[in-house]
Amino acid sequence: MATEVHNLQELRRSASLATKVFIQRDYSEGTICQFQTKFPPELDSRIERQLFEETVKTLNGFYAEAEKIGGSSYLEGCLACATAYFIFLCMETHYEKVLKKISRYIQEQNEKVFAPRGLLLTDPVERGMRVVSFLDVLYEGPEQPTSGVSGVACLAVCEATRKWAPPQGPPHRVPHITGHPPVISYPCCW
Repeated sequence: MATEVHNLQELRRSASLATKVFIQRDYSEGTICQFQTKFPPELDSRIERQLFEETVKTLNGFYAEAEKIGGSSYLEGCLACATAYFIFLCMETHYEKVLKKISRYIQEQNEKVFAPRGLLLTDPVERGMRVVSFLDVLYEGPEQPTSGVSGVACLAVCEATRKWAPPQGPPHRVPHITGHPPVISYPCCW
């Protein structure tokens, strides 16, 4: 039997494998990038309301920081005009730096908070800054990894973060996902 590992992109592409919960943009204060903090009932049994609100408020704070106009963004604009935008081949804008910071935050939240609960938070950039989405991985069958962490979610986080440890024990069976054959894998995050 061949060893097979589902990666994060495959997991996200397969709509039949998971339930997606979307948090829409909030346009109540204009077109600035912020997301609704209203707790979706679909996540009620999966995550605490306070943790959800804290995560969305942190994301909203990062986007407010990215869109803040200050001396550095003014200087970036002047340099861009003076160099016919070639300056951006050599440097990152303030906005790009904050987007990387947001990506790291989402990655960290997935590793520490959401993956152990069987959820994956999707970066809003991947959805055109229209929504924040939570991917709820559903399983069939009674088998679970020994640590209690969702197997496919953990493998997906390992793939996304490029953190993989060499096998430290015998292979185990990853819980069966609807529509996919059973998977045998070595532990990575466990």
